Amino acid sequence: MASVALVSVLGPDRVGLVAAIAEHLFNIGVNLRDTTFASLGSGAEFVALCELPPEVTAGDVEAGLKELPELEGAEIRAVPYAFDPSPGPAGSVTHRIAISGGDQLGLVARLAEVFRQYESNIVRLEARKLPDAEGGLYVTRFAVSIPPERTDLCLATVSNTAGALGLSCQVEESSL
Repeated sequence: MASVALVSVLGPDRVGLVAAIAEHLFNIGVNLRDTTFASLGSGAEFVALCELPPEVTAGDVEAGLKELPELEGAEIRAVPYAFDPSPGPAGSVTHRIAISGGDQLGLVARLAEVFRQYESNIVRLEARKLPDAEGGLYVTRFAVSIPPERTDLCLATVSNTAGALGLSCQVEESSL
């Protein structure tokens, strides 16, 4: 199996940032696996598991990215990935859950505890405060892996927790 590196970039958000990173990685023969990008206020974060060709090291990837003008002022890191890059059963998303409403201190902690209580794995998490022009809502999205025998109770508890906080809860099953 090819070696795998974790590549992370944190810096100012700019148009063309993902394109510059992806093009550079493609040009040196890197294959992207799990990848995320998020605009975080005026900053941005790109994180990816990358399959490296035999002649490329994590250090080569990091050095090459640091030369890109689009990444000026960014913190760039590429390190060997010591874990199996293939997700196990707990990495399969069974449900996508969106909670929205007013911002609530401890909301993510409360919901994460519900998932732990039902032995459900949070595969992805996104929480975002929308600008006032977009309603000022706080939206939290979870992609989770819920064991089949715990699904009904877990989802009912998530819905009840959101309702008790005056928040809306939308659930959809995932086929991926």
